[in-house]
Amino acid sequence: MKPLVLIVEDEAALVTLLRYNLEGEGFRVAEANDGEQALVLAKEETPDIVLLDWMLPLMSGIEVCRQMRRIPTTRDVPIILLTARGEETDKVRGLDSGADDYITKPFSPAELIARIRAVLRRSHPELEADELAFEDLAMDLVAHRVRRGSREVHLGPTEFRLLRHLLQNPGRVFSREQLLDAVWGRDVYVEPRTVDVHIRRLRKALNDGNENDLIRTVRSAGYALDRSMAA
Repeated sequence: MKPLVLIVEDEAALVTLLRYNLEGEGFRVAEANDGEQALVLAKEETPDIVLLDWMLPLMSGIEVCRQMRRIPTTRDVPIILLTARGEETDKVRGLDSGADDYITKPFSPAELIARIRAVLRRSHPELEADELAFEDLAMDLVAHRVRRGSREVHLGPTEFRLLRHLLQNPGRVFSREQLLDAVWGRDVYVEPRTVDVHIRRLRKALNDGNENDLIRTVRSAGYALDRSMAA
């Protein structure tokens, strides 16, 4: 099952942005707009990680963090504090309250997701697969290698990240804009047609041995890793 991220944040636009990026990276998402709702949701289904805003209505993020640490089912759930308070004393206070990490607003979704994955690797190593596979294609995330059958596939860094995203979501069609957000990040401006260039490079590397093309082009929609041959 996909890891569950509980977002505790009262800024609706930020919640929408986080949900979009997290779901695009293969996470499930639950939302709470205040501390009391967060504690209720955490009791109903224990999240794998919590993104917790410091400044919340009814109950501060610091107090939510402390209460979660007192509840047996959430005692060991990793918590990342989200806040505009960037002073060292605030960071120390947040970590002393039981948070596992701290990120200051504004932040890029790409950085936050990297932080989430790092925290999950430490707290739930079983959630981080060492290898992704589809048909005769295998990606070793530890050795940073890709194989197609018995053949090693040599990829550049961007093609590797692009393939990783597709392997994490086989069969799902992604638009150019979605791939730009997931692979390059929302805070980086890149022309949408750049995706086409890297898809061509990826196809050339994957099909160098005359194998069937596993990347499907969906006209006016985008690309997917699929058993069907590309159009």
